[in-house]
Amino acid sequence: MNTGDDQALYLLPFDHRHSYITGMFHFKPPLTAEQHADVCDSKQLIYEGFQRALEAGVPRDAAGILVDEEFGSAILRDAHQRGFITALSIESSGSDEFKFEYGEDFAQHIEVFDPTFAKVLVRYNPEGDPALNLRQAERLKQLSDVCKTSGRCFMFELLVPATAQQLAGLKGDRAAYDLTMRPQLMVEAIHALQDAGIEPDLWKIEGLAERDDCVRMVAAVRRGGRSGVSCIVLGRGADEASVRSWLATAASVPGFIGFAVGRTSFWDAVSAYRKKTLTRAAAVTQIAGRLREWVDVFERGRLARVASAKSGAAS
Repeated sequence: MNTGDDQALYLLPFDHRHSYITGMFHFKPPLTAEQHADVCDSKQLIYEGFQRALEAGVPRDAAGILVDEEFGSAILRDAHQRGFITALSIESSGSDEFKFEYGEDFAQHIEVFDPTFAKVLVRYNPEGDPALNLRQAERLKQLSDVCKTSGRCFMFELLVPATAQQLAGLKGDRAAYDLTMRPQLMVEAIHALQDAGIEPDLWKIEGLAERDDCVRMVAAVRRGGRSGVSCIVLGRGADEASVRSWLATAASVPGFIGFAVGRTSFWDAVSAYRKKTLTRAAAVTQIAGRLREWVDVFERGRLARVASAKSGAAS
């Protein structure tokens, strides 16, 4: 798919693995066959919520899912057969260092599921451990080259966790880090990865409070003639008010084409279903409603931006 400004992308991500099985289920790997089946069923429930959202009016040509092979292989196959936009997570879960989930066989696993996007989550602080950053960049270059050769879209989820020294300089204030340091570090990380030959088609960007910082992210991902590269905003498992604010801010900026909001969309519903305080049908409806809500927030912001641009051009 194209990822330019005219193409919206509204993703429901549920590729969480290590944090999901320990936080939601309180399972300890390795899982038994029964535990594995329980996790798979919960992801099927989320997928049913996605399909219900399409039935409720979320645009099919803009909506997609992001899921993992370990617990979502059947979902990936079904979604591919139905013609949905799909993204497959490639990274190993539960590790601070980016590594391929299936080692050097990663390309074959991508081909098997034929997703719209090959997706990675990477923790990369440009002021962090240089050796770690170099190792990650070398693996990411492999994936970037595979996607380019095969014509597959490459999605990059960039997380920039604070170093101990950076946090100490802010007296441990993570909110201050997010507001005053992280945006510039994200720009530097994007530049460093691009300079290493890593060329995503789409960047998943942590929520930003300031519109100017969103503008800077788009400028960073599109520098050097990369005009077809776009951004989507991710939810970080934050509360609903924060997610709405990030979506509205991002939607006001050309180059941000959508979002990927996972845990805030499904966590409460899956938890309540497991506790038997929600029926399966009610949990599915709740997930669909959350996805519909995020689409409405983003669309309102995008349409307001378009209307403002037209008004400015006419005056």
